[in-house]
Amino acid sequence: MDYLQALILSFVEGVSEFLPISSTGHLILTAKLLGLEQTNFVKSFEIFVQLGAILAVVILYWRTIFTNSQGWKKVLAAFIPTALIGFALYKLIKQFLLGNEYVTLVALLIGGILLIILELFYKEKEHHVDAIEEISYKNAFLIGIAQAIAVIPGVSRSAATIICALFLGTKRKAAVEFSFLLAVPTMLAATGLDILSNSFSFSFYEWQLLAIGFIGAFITAIFAIKFLLKFIEHHTFIPFGIYRIVLAILFWVFIIQ
Repeated sequence: MDYLQALILSFVEGVSEFLPISSTGHLILTAKLLGLEQTNFVKSFEIFVQLGAILAVVILYWRTIFTNSQGWKKVLAAFIPTALIGFALYKLIKQFLLGNEYVTLVALLIGGILLIILELFYKEKEHHVDAIEEISYKNAFLIGIAQAIAVIPGVSRSAATIICALFLGTKRKAAVEFSFLLAVPTMLAATGLDILSNSFSFSFYEWQLLAIGFIGAFITAIFAIKFLLKFIEHHTFIPFGIYRIVLAILFWVFIIQ
């Protein structure tokens, strides 16, 4: 991996992390287009750059993070099942799922179909939950289980959590913001586990690549978060579902085959 490739991957991470299109899936597919072999470092890079996206959430939601204790209790309740499943399956995920283009494309396709189906039937109602602190602990835990499914590349952590939250009676804006905040402990844990597993054994050049990825993902994630919040004010998630389906089909036909 060179500096330009690291920069491209960081932009892809920042743009796709909080949109329901799967950042991990996009990183895998982008690496394929760039001709990058899925080495242990490339897989670690795809995990590490998520920290940049995390910082974007912290900067934009610092007030909520430091003052909304009730909201954070619900976020932590959602994090528990994800942490347990992610820790138990870490080696399996990194060895067999990360870097697998076939799994990624199938997950993108199925996830896109589910997004469209949900939006065709979903109707936001007045009694639906409109603040993250109002989400029940039971529903928060269920959202966390849904997020755990996103260990499969292409599923999309944000799509899984948003779909589940909407299905459980959460208004669109609250579902998106809960997904943003849930990303903080989730990605911190995933990145920390990966760094510890590698015993900080990256070379100086690899640390430079990781720094580029972090900064690039941070900058682009800020714009992506603001875009999504503005987008959902007047639109559904159907365009993202269509995009996932089209991307999966085109990539399968022209790149994989």
